Amino acid sequence: MATTVRHAVLTLPAAALGPENPLPALRPLDEAHGVDTEGRSDLPRDMARQIGYEPLRTLLPVRVLDGYGRERTPTGIDAIVIENDRLRVTVLPGLGGRIQSLFHKPTGRELLYRNPVLQPADFALNGAWFSGGIEWNIGATGHTTLTCAPLHAALVPAPDGGEMVRLWEWERLRDLPYQIDLWLPADSDFLYVGVRIRNPHEHAVPTYWWSNIAVPEDETTRIVAPADEAWHFGYERSLRRVPVPELDGIDRSYPLRSEHAADYFYELPDGARRWITSLDATGQGLVQTSTDQLRGRKLFLWGSGSGGRRWQEWLTEPGTPGYAEIQAGLARTQLEHLKLEAGAEFSWLEAYGPLSTDPATVHGADWTAARGEAEASLEAALPRAQVDAAYEAWLPYADHEPTETLATGSGWGALEVLRAGHKLPGTPFEESTLDEEQAPWLELYRSGTFPVPRRVIPPGPTLVAPHWRDMLETAPAEPLTEYHLGVAQWHAGDSAQAVRSWERGLQLAPSRWPLLRCLAVADQCEGNPGRAADRYTEAFDDFCEERREAPVWRAVAAALGREAIEALLTAGRTAEARTVFERLRPAVTERGRFRFIEAQLLLAEGDIEAVRAIFEAGFEVADLREGAEILGDMWSTVSGEPLPQAYDFRMRPGS
Repeated sequence: MATTVRHAVLTLPAAALGPENPLPALRPLDEAHGVDTEGRSDLPRDMARQIGYEPLRTLLPVRVLDGYGRERTPTGIDAIVIENDRLRVTVLPGLGGRIQSLFHKPTGRELLYRNPVLQPADFALNGAWFSGGIEWNIGATGHTTLTCAPLHAALVPAPDGGEMVRLWEWERLRDLPYQIDLWLPADSDFLYVGVRIRNPHEHAVPTYWWSNIAVPEDETTRIVAPADEAWHFGYERSLRRVPVPELDGIDRSYPLRSEHAADYFYELPDGARRWITSLDATGQGLVQTSTDQLRGRKLFLWGSGSGGRRWQEWLTEPGTPGYAEIQAGLARTQLEHLKLEAGAEFSWLEAYGPLSTDPATVHGADWTAARGEAEASLEAALPRAQVDAAYEAWLPYADHEPTETLATGSGWGALEVLRAGHKLPGTPFEESTLDEEQAPWLELYRSGTFPVPRRVIPPGPTLVAPHWRDMLETAPAEPLTEYHLGVAQWHAGDSAQAVRSWERGLQLAPSRWPLLRCLAVADQCEGNPGRAADRYTEAFDDFCEERREAPVWRAVAAALGREAIEALLTAGRTAEARTVFERLRPAVTERGRFRFIEAQLLLAEGDIEAVRAIFEAGFEVADLREGAEILGDMWSTVSGEPLPQAYDFRMRPGS
């Protein structure tokens, strides 16, 4: 059977993503993967340097996705199916290019953890993320902002004379174009994945990549990688070197033998082949390998504790088998960013397929023998030299232009290519993809003036790269221009100038709340909670005078109301926080997030019994952040009883 590519529609129970949060993300969301390196002399020098290299100060220009709920309905999801007589690969171009399924026909085995539902949860850098399959993480430490975003997709020629599926987009946190080429030779048990990240700029850019592979998990699942040591991260802001596989008397290569969630970043010896595999009781499973550029390998496990089990249920549905993740990245750990020099690129080839090993050996007590068996089985199934040769064969095809469009991504790359004249063979960002989000920025580029909208609407997204900031600085100083300029200056780290721009904009602004909200965030960052509360109050008052009933206005109400209440509670102004809450529409206050906010208000008012009543009635905070312990903290404040399992999302020992 020759390799074929076809469209398909998957129908899954899915929760709608909802609208973007219209408030600019002036601060990053709480990231569970932070680590303290001050005073550490035990970290390798390159690791310590790369951990400290250009961490995110904001999420700009990306917006937060927090408008989803937990009500799922059958939903059609566009897919691309790549198939030969050995493998069937299902790709979701509208959801970050996720590989949703990798089915091995001869054995009838699904090699991945295939989530039976599509349930967003607050795990990505910008919020919405979902579990399962193979995801492509680019940008910065964490799950990519493109997790739930559409990518461009097209057919291109493959090195064996067939066709590849190319996915590509413009990653906006770092302003980098990238591509993923999915190549399935006609007689292959392995899917090849060629990846290229290009830096078209005249300056170096911090770069990040991790391929995350969700694999089925049970008590017999063992993760094997070519390492005797790993860097352990236990969600306690610490990183330590530990032996593999046994730690504290427990074999951690079996994910369910650990109680708490943890990352193990394997220390692969120099010159060793790069691979990692997940094997079941019969010695069969999925293996991932690559050329040497993709250096890192990692195991993420939820563990057997109640918090990890609750998260697993949260991300799918009760009764569904759990998963672990095996991962591969550019650096030793996910806490690092690499420098991609001006005009340079990173490229590599990955391979995914089935692995069959002797179960007695790979599950034996001798780790060296288990590693050797897995590596020998991989070499027999897919020699290292064959992967290297496939990479060399693929490279000349990375520049080939698409022959047939399969899906369309965003217009942001087209805007950047139009502005700078970048030449990016193989990844065309066509002007036809420009839409209404890019329209005002295209007008700024062409005329030097940022247009004033014809109707009252919340401000659109802000572009923050230096060239756009320069254009805003020379544009006529209209209030909306000053708003966007301040956001761009804030992103650049010039908070004082940002505040001045926002204050100038206030003088003539017909809508004051966007500027007041930005100034309130600046007050919070400067340690002035009282003034922040004042500005949030004024912003919310101004918003209520002009709000409409369209979805974007409801999104502003939820976001601004939540921030205002939290700021007022921080300042000890409980009665004013209650007033803001009561001015929100029922469609907002009935959400699980706002049920929790109501519990915070009741706690501040001293009504412990009412707080307990909310917990006992039951609620779900749809956008509960990975690693968040807010539910357990509040419960321990109002009750001496054990935390109910429905609210137990604890990931750390002793939390």
